Amino acid sequence: MRISFADSRPAHPHALAIAVAPATLSGAGLAALPEAAQALARAAAQASRFDGEKGAVVEFYGETDAAHRRLLLAGIGAKSDFERAGAALVAKLLTSGEKTLVVDISAVAGDKPAEAAAHLAFGAALRGWRHDIYRTKLDAKQRPSLEEIVIVGGGADAPTLWADREAVAEGVMFTRTLITEPANILYPESFVERCRPLADLGVKIEVLDPEAMAKLGMGALLGVAQGSVRPAQLLVMTWNGTGNDSEPPIAFVGKGVTFDTGGISLKPPAGMEDMKWDMGGAGAVAGAMKALALRKAKAHVIGVCGLVENMPDGNAQRPGDVVTSMSGQTIEVINTDAEGRLVLCDALTWVQKTHKPKTIVDLATLTGAMIISLGFEYGGMFANDDELAGQLLAAGSDVGDKLWRMPLGDPYDKLIDSPIADMKNVGPREGGSITAAQFLKRFIDDGVRWAHLDIAGMVWASKPGATWDKGATGYGVRLLDRFVEQNIEKR
Repeated sequence: MRISFADSRPAHPHALAIAVAPATLSGAGLAALPEAAQALARAAAQASRFDGEKGAVVEFYGETDAAHRRLLLAGIGAKSDFERAGAALVAKLLTSGEKTLVVDISAVAGDKPAEAAAHLAFGAALRGWRHDIYRTKLDAKQRPSLEEIVIVGGGADAPTLWADREAVAEGVMFTRTLITEPANILYPESFVERCRPLADLGVKIEVLDPEAMAKLGMGALLGVAQGSVRPAQLLVMTWNGTGNDSEPPIAFVGKGVTFDTGGISLKPPAGMEDMKWDMGGAGAVAGAMKALALRKAKAHVIGVCGLVENMPDGNAQRPGDVVTSMSGQTIEVINTDAEGRLVLCDALTWVQKTHKPKTIVDLATLTGAMIISLGFEYGGMFANDDELAGQLLAAGSDVGDKLWRMPLGDPYDKLIDSPIADMKNVGPREGGSITAAQFLKRFIDDGVRWAHLDIAGMVWASKPGATWDKGATGYGVRLLDRFVEQNIEKR
């Protein structure tokens, strides 16, 4: 879907949307329409109980520019939410038969028209993402028809502001694609191959195979992978837009379990197909690295993805096994379905030993207990540093990738002590997300700022949201990008 900006409406056929706020629904807000169409707009708004609220759309037909066309009113709300308006318009028209949508924001763009236009374009781009490549018999009326969006009233600077947001949108859509792909298509090796083109953007790609990881002593990560015919991979992506290699990077670490059966501790069959998105943390890291590279972020960032498949064959890890992590700490594996923390602990150790980051953020679809705690509204955050926690909370609030801080503490940490090893990989049922975070905390070096984001409820949606349809949301990409923008680039 093409997005462009113009000073006036194009001559070729199009649907026309007028952006309105509650205060502009009458009078000047509809001035872009002929008088007869204004009357129709007011009648349609009244009949639909539309008052310009954000994300609401009213549709009607009328005459403008000597042509009868589909007309829409798109509400931006009292706080001027142009992103939500753009997304709502695309959701309405994506499969409508319309090929071109013109959105006139002139009446409500305020004193920052370029920013308003870029936000609208961003919402439209995100909501327009689809993954239909396996749907060979899709009915014509279900296929996307919308090819072009022209935004009028954004001013001369709109394309420049849109370029940065477009980069982030590309990162989000990359993540959504990775998460949506089935496990027979996306597995550790093919995940790596999907990310190799990032090298063309200036991202350095490094891959550790099982032999290399075994030499480093990554027994925790490799233990998870040993039941699968798909070899584990440690994918390392480095972006340095600072021009200074001596500056230590900030590290993003993602759990990349490309399919999780639970291993010997087998999951129930119902719903197991969803476990293709158990690599959502790694997907978010990959998408964030693409976004940072596309917009040439002035930051030094390393993204590490621990990629495995958790399968229950005759060579699979057993409950009761003891493995030795790269850190030298030993782990009693009580439950093979608590595998993500085993993957992450070795990835965390590797990046600290190899690159000495001062700040680490890990992302993982780690525990079902997090969904029980927070539902599908917030990702859970655990942090050993209050400043870092505040920075992530602020970034998430700004972009809509919301976080809720959860506790850490010695009473929880004691719950994962093992009688035969340094620790066990699960504690009791209660506080399951917290004990998982406490497990990871044992692998963080002194002096390193660390946050763990448990995003189990956020990477996949069973119903449409503001900027996504049912399925992969791309959660985490915008969060990481905004965190870098606010705290690394602007410091």
